[in-house]
Amino acid sequence: MAYQIVLATILPWWAWMLIALVLIAIWDIFIQKKHTIKHNYPIVGHLRYWLESIGPEMRQYFVANNREELPFNRIERGWIYASAKKENNYEGFGTDRDIYAHQHVFIKNSMMAYKIPQGHPNELDPSFVPCAKVMGAFNNRRKPYRPASIVNVSAMSFGSLSAAAVEAMNIGVKKSGAYHNTGEGGLSPYHKQGGDVIFHFGTGYFGVRTPDGNFSMEKMRKLVDENPCIKAIEIKLSQGAKPGKGGVLPGAKITHELAEIRGVEVGKDVLSPATHKAFSTVPELMALIEQIADETGLPVGIKGAIGKLDQWEELANLMLKTGKGPDFITVDGGEGGTGAAPPSFADHVSLPWVYGFSSVYRVFLERQLTNRIVFIGSGKLGFPAKAAMAFAMGADCINVAREAMMSIGCIQAQVCHTNRCPTGIATQNKWLQNGINVPLKSDRLAQYFKTFRKEFLEITHASGYEHPCQFTMDDVQVNLDDNELNKSLAYAYGYNKAKVAFKGVQELKDCSYLGGK
Repeated sequence: MAYQIVLATILPWWAWMLIALVLIAIWDIFIQKKHTIKHNYPIVGHLRYWLESIGPEMRQYFVANNREELPFNRIERGWIYASAKKENNYEGFGTDRDIYAHQHVFIKNSMMAYKIPQGHPNELDPSFVPCAKVMGAFNNRRKPYRPASIVNVSAMSFGSLSAAAVEAMNIGVKKSGAYHNTGEGGLSPYHKQGGDVIFHFGTGYFGVRTPDGNFSMEKMRKLVDENPCIKAIEIKLSQGAKPGKGGVLPGAKITHELAEIRGVEVGKDVLSPATHKAFSTVPELMALIEQIADETGLPVGIKGAIGKLDQWEELANLMLKTGKGPDFITVDGGEGGTGAAPPSFADHVSLPWVYGFSSVYRVFLERQLTNRIVFIGSGKLGFPAKAAMAFAMGADCINVAREAMMSIGCIQAQVCHTNRCPTGIATQNKWLQNGINVPLKSDRLAQYFKTFRKEFLEITHASGYEHPCQFTMDDVQVNLDDNELNKSLAYAYGYNKAKVAFKGVQELKDCSYLGGK
């Protein structure tokens, strides 16, 4: 110890720095073999990799303009942050968007806006916007469900998201009357904080799987019986980020808690296949839907990213023939989401939401089946104007994932797949998770949903309607190209949505199947 003290007093601080730099240079030139830059430019080469690592943040705050970034630009993120904090989310001096740009959306207002009558539910609660359809009503499920909110939390698993983030979201949906989709990671204790839940499973059957990785109806029945918070069940056929691609959950990430929730072994790699074992044809899928509905009494739906339509047409034909089928269909956009995927998938496989939804909705519209199904849109729709477009095209509800993450603090660092999320949302790092104040963040998610619904309802009233389900394809116009500058959605996508049965918001409020009752 005395020797070290003497040595430290002999050499000045700059000498120690020089020694450290020399050692780094020796390592760069003679030992490490992975990086040519570090070999050719020892010490200085490290700066290149550090600058590359903080590149997204540098561009986000100092380089890109307000409308330039993807997947969400600064204006979009700012609106979510301000809405979640109940701050001023207005902008002054007019829009800075290029309103003549390709695919810019215009919502046509009415000469006379809808006037809320005295005693109307929206006079008491300006953010009350339930779904106009009831899941499971047509198929006479024992436990039909009407979502109490038209905007809800999309499928995001515990495991990909932290415990604190999932808990904050579930408490937030309880406060705002929305529902919380579990994602395919199983039902965790953090999903059971009082909010309505849609249990979602994919090819791994996590939470309802047998030891050999097959689907277990017995576990599904037990799960529903023991958890009345589960209001519906969703079977994932594919997702926008990586349709038709499986995945591996490394054993190193499987803690005792994750193993218990997902029904897998601790420390052992788990494969999520690209396809389901429980079914391989459309008739088999239909049979599974009916079996689950019969066993649980709950509405059962499917989720998919849209590409080829032949099997969707087969499903629609079978529904027409049998009078049965899914109670709801969630259409996921190829824009991707929280799920990590190779660029080859994320950039090119499956259609963006507007193309995918319009294609598949038309399949069911042509067969007059739309009244049976609650259509749920998922794909960067967490903004009132985009929601208006979605409802005009036939959507009945909106699911949001990344927007919900931003409402509780996500900064779009785009490192969800690395376990290094700086906000503690998409990581299992306990230190980073500790930064999430669950009560505060739950309030912010709830406020984002309430602000979203309030502004969406104001747009609806400005268009002369009482409820968003009344939007038609002719109420929204979109910029096409130089030859046909601006046309209605009906013209652009070649159909008119089916009219939704709607008598008034009061009837929705009085519905015995409304969420939370």
